[in-house]
Amino acid sequence: MNNTDRIKKRIFDIVLSVIGIGLTWWLILVAWIIASVETRSNGLFRQKRIGKEGKPFYVLKIRTMKTSKEQGTTVTTSHDSRITQSGAFFRKTKIDELPQLFNVLLGQMSFVGPRPDVPGFADRLKGEDRIVLSVRPGITGPASLKYRNEEALLAEQKDPERYNREVIWPDKVRINKAYIESWSFKKDIDYLIKTITGAAYE
Repeated sequence: MNNTDRIKKRIFDIVLSVIGIGLTWWLILVAWIIASVETRSNGLFRQKRIGKEGKPFYVLKIRTMKTSKEQGTTVTTSHDSRITQSGAFFRKTKIDELPQLFNVLLGQMSFVGPRPDVPGFADRLKGEDRIVLSVRPGITGPASLKYRNEEALLAEQKDPERYNREVIWPDKVRINKAYIESWSFKKDIDYLIKTITGAAYE
């Protein structure tokens, strides 16, 4: 990805995020109110993630889980008891991801790219794998499409954290490296269309 590609990608992100916010601000507001009532806390959830060049930022999401001092893992399965009724719907429909339009507008994220992970994963990449940190993290991307049902997959495992660390995470790194090395604007559009339509990963 050269400088011209990066500029083109950024302009696209700015234009589409402004349009997206203009069309969905009311839905974000309604979801925020519902989440605030059901979780009895701020319905807007902020979590530290690792961004471009390994710099941390706070990703914005609609809160879908009740806080619990007993749960110490960052890995979430579809059977997680902390997920609220509205949260399950928001997660299934991806409404909980809509506030990330603001992350995109602010330049912290892109529409397409590697999903931003919590500290302890991307920030520990070494050697050639660090190419994953050379681009802004995305709302969607090839790895996100392949693991669209990641929470259900993790729920089937005896040790979800270990499976995520030893199987899913290395595969995501491989997929994201290939995405960056063969980036094209056309592919980004294709990933967005597949995300919206629910098409299968290829």
